[in-house]
Amino acid sequence: MLAIVDYGVGNLFSLKSSLKRLGIDALVTGDEKELRRAERIILPGVGAFEDAAKKLRQSGLDVLLKEEAAAGKPLMGICLGMQLLFEKSYEYGEHPGLGLLPGTVKPIAPMIGEGLKVPHIGWNGLIFPEGKKKSPLFRELDEGECVYFVHSYAAVDCEEAVTAKAEYGALLTAAAGKGNVMGTQFHPEKSGDTGLRILKAFAEL
Repeated sequence: MLAIVDYGVGNLFSLKSSLKRLGIDALVTGDEKELRRAERIILPGVGAFEDAAKKLRQSGLDVLLKEEAAAGKPLMGICLGMQLLFEKSYEYGEHPGLGLLPGTVKPIAPMIGEGLKVPHIGWNGLIFPEGKKKSPLFRELDEGECVYFVHSYAAVDCEEAVTAKAEYGALLTAAAGKGNVMGTQFHPEKSGDTGLRILKAFAEL
């Protein structure tokens, strides 16, 4: 069973619908027992890092996710869900993350320079790091395939974990992973056929 973490943050309907299109029955839940029973977990998220991190802590799901990841269970974060996997975020202050991936989350505005809109909204091609084994999430993808982004912050100081980048005034972290923990800054559930192949790959880990 695949579980989608429901902690009051994120549009869960489109993600569940995308998985249903693939014939994957996903349970949307915030119940600890159900999440521990699941074979794979997806952590979605939209909105502010501080608010999302606080909700995870208040529900005790932060501890659960760390324990399940440590036990080897595949865990995938999407958008803000991926940002929460890192050590900390500098979104309106400094806020601790789950610390499952090395790196921090910072605003993209200083990185991309003037003339480009923030948030970054739109389709961008994936660029895979040279000399690295391709992430299992992208096993059915070719470099350059486009995915859909909506974000104002991106992970930095995380080169060892980066599995894909995208160009938007600068090369921004598009995906990261370490072992059974992985994430995408973009939204696979909004990325058409390319996104469905990514979700399918995760569901088959």
